[in-house]
Amino acid sequence: MESSIPKFSFADFTAKFPQVSMPIILGEDSHHVFSTENDPLPELLTQQFILPVHPGNTDEETTEFLPCFMIQDTGAFIALVWWKAGLLEYEYMLATFTEKGQLIDKHIIAFTRVEGDQIRSRVATIDEEWELHLAEGRSGTNQDQFDPTSSKTFSLEILANGEIAV
Repeated sequence: MESSIPKFSFADFTAKFPQVSMPIILGEDSHHVFSTENDPLPELLTQQFILPVHPGNTDEETTEFLPCFMIQDTGAFIALVWWKAGLLEYEYMLATFTEKGQLIDKHIIAFTRVEGDQIRSRVATIDEEWELHLAEGRSGTNQDQFDPTSSKTFSLEILANGEIAV
């Protein structure tokens, strides 16, 4: 007996992500822009394409996913960024796929997380060469106590085969 639950194609999923050219900056409030410009993902698309690759707690009652964008002109792979909102945790995931929808690589590139009495944040810039420049730091929960000693920067790169190199 066939299931009555519709199965979507990978093209249905990627159609929810508008193509954008680089550079782009992902920070604490970037999701507001995406939420006004992009439709939310239907639950079935989330279950079929995001939950299998997204790490961590994804309680359906308290977790929301929002498509952000597809990196334009990647050639042999598809690079998507989505935003995950959970309890005291917000993340931007970069995932690369083959054109058939097989996962190549994934990395959480930006986030805001409440950890005890601290807020840990990371912002990301993706440039035209697919290099990601990440900056991370901590502050008190009232956000006026930034700790400069907690700051660190690092880089990632999306390779021509879709792998994300640290």
